[in-house]
Amino acid sequence: MSDQAAAGTTEGQGPVEIDEELARHLANKREELFEKFGIREAFPDAVLEEAEARTEDVTSEIDDELDDRRDLRELTTWTTDPVDARDFDDALSIESGDEEFVLWVHIADVTHYVHPDSEMWAEAVERANTVYLPDHTVHMLPATLAETVCSLVPDEDRLAHTVEMHLDRESLSFESIDIYKSVIRSDERLTYTQAERRLDDPELPLHGESSSVFELADRLHEQRKADGSLVLNPRRDRAHTIIEECMLKANKAVTHELMWNRGVEAMYRVHPQPSPDQWDDA
Repeated sequence: MSDQAAAGTTEGQGPVEIDEELARHLANKREELFEKFGIREAFPDAVLEEAEARTEDVTSEIDDELDDRRDLRELTTWTTDPVDARDFDDALSIESGDEEFVLWVHIADVTHYVHPDSEMWAEAVERANTVYLPDHTVHMLPATLAETVCSLVPDEDRLAHTVEMHLDRESLSFESIDIYKSVIRSDERLTYTQAERRLDDPELPLHGESSSVFELADRLHEQRKADGSLVLNPRRDRAHTIIEECMLKANKAVTHELMWNRGVEAMYRVHPQPSPDQWDDA
């Protein structure tokens, strides 16, 4: 990995030690933010009890789901997240052929465990999202759930939604899109630094898959730039490029399926106008 790429990772930037005075200042600032934006950290007892109950007897529940889901547990699959991440909600699989790439993007199936008539659902609606602060996270869902059955941890069967994309090797256009519920089993949890090393070292596991998915991601990135896409972080390393481009392609696949194949109206996320500084750095 290049020095520049390493410097952009959590591993390359830390660890950092802070004294007690700064720690108190950060804690006070955090409380100010919580009060200003109405962020509630603690979960009601009813929500915690419900989350605890949903994590019981998980293995048999997943086994029961196999009749109604595609079994992808034999497919080589891995996650890539920051070193301090505790919940892994997306994973990748790749196959590279002479005429096509087959890319699978797997997203943890949280809705299997959190139903609209549940206490957890009502609490999640109130919170709207997980809040990430330096060295502190306020979850949208209890950690009991988010970091266990809803996390695609290695060597454990997990329920997922999968977007399977067959892409023409030359044009990278969609040959087919299939979106379905699945059961997956992640082979490994990588940090971004580890993902970079897998690309560099042919002797390490996942080197072949990592090389194939980076080839695809790099070409997708260049294709987007040629089409006029604004690149706000031109120095992004290879591991981040893989995740960014694969997730973008999956988002496009879902949009394509909803709009053209199913005729379903959907709500789309639109990013705000870039700031002058972002324009200058682009």
